Amino acid sequence: MVRKIELNKRQEQILQIVKDNGPITGEHIADRLNLTRATLRPDLAILTMAGYLDARPRVGYFYSGKTGTQLLTENLKKIYVKDYQSIPVVVNENVSVYDAIVTMFLEDVGTLFVVDAGSHLVGVLSRKDLLRASIGKQELTSIPVNIIMTRMPNITTCEKDDLLIDVAKKLIDKQIDALPVVKETEKGFEVFGRITKTNITKAFVALAAEDL
Repeated sequence: MVRKIELNKRQEQILQIVKDNGPITGEHIADRLNLTRATLRPDLAILTMAGYLDARPRVGYFYSGKTGTQLLTENLKKIYVKDYQSIPVVVNENVSVYDAIVTMFLEDVGTLFVVDAGSHLVGVLSRKDLLRASIGKQELTSIPVNIIMTRMPNITTCEKDDLLIDVAKKLIDKQIDALPVVKETEKGFEVFGRITKTNITKAFVALAAEDL
């Protein structure tokens, strides 16, 4: 359930005045509240940026008619993968499980993307995959990652123009930590980004802070 965006008492009063009298100028709103225009400027800016109010030059403010939930939904549908993707960490399919573990540790990531000699996506390695391989008695330096990785076509991917909210749903549905951002070519998928739970968290924090 999406929580309604909370407004302070003055902002609620401004909204009601605009609902009842809009379009109305900032000066007239200030007069009704017995405040100066400068005092109201931050509240009007917040209400306008949040989408509760629209403003037109020489006309004034008018109510957009949208609820906080509707506004949040609209904002979520403006955030794309390309806005928050990060650099992928890739390994070749022939590297050893040991080297993959070292790479994951040094890069401080939870998922590695495995590519072939042509740099096309062929697999994904998670912490669980590497942990499972480590439990056995086999020599980790002699096991190539292509033995334990999740292979195509059983890999969930995304593209740079996908909505971030849709990618978040994929992460939840598949119960995974990251998706490769890919570009399809004639020979396969090229990996040029990644989206993780951390990327999505940053986007939602920025949305809450009105930094988008």
